[in-house]
Amino acid sequence: MAIHRSLVIFAIVALMVPAISLATDFVVGDDYGWTLGINYEEWAKDKQFFVGDTLVFTYNATFHNVYKVNGDDFQSCTVPSNNSLVFFTGNDTIKLATTGNEWYVCGVIGHCDLGMKLNITVVDGTGQVQILALLELDW
Repeated sequence: MAIHRSLVIFAIVALMVPAISLATDFVVGDDYGWTLGINYEEWAKDKQFFVGDTLVFTYNATFHNVYKVNGDDFQSCTVPSNNSLVFFTGNDTIKLATTGNEWYVCGVIGHCDLGMKLNITVVDGTGQVQILALLELDW
């Protein structure tokens, strides 16, 4: 019986490793990157973002930047003056570490109002591992 339990535990752990390592790097705006003239709501609508995935913002740092903001500031296109969550390298990578809504805007005056903003929902990707563990309990 102890051998059977050890094999079940090993199987569950082995199945967790691929689920964890399947994180996706999303280049925001795909080939166009983070720039004016892209509908980021349309870009994000068919994508699923999981904890562990990464957003990659590529842009011309002379003309753009990326601010992580809250929902109210996203709606009003307001960049808080005390915001320490600013990215400005032109090749910024942001790891999605928690579930929930994430909001990003370009802080250059007028760019957010012209549509340079992104709202995504991040979900937990461990559900499939939990289902497999529950199936094993019936054995």
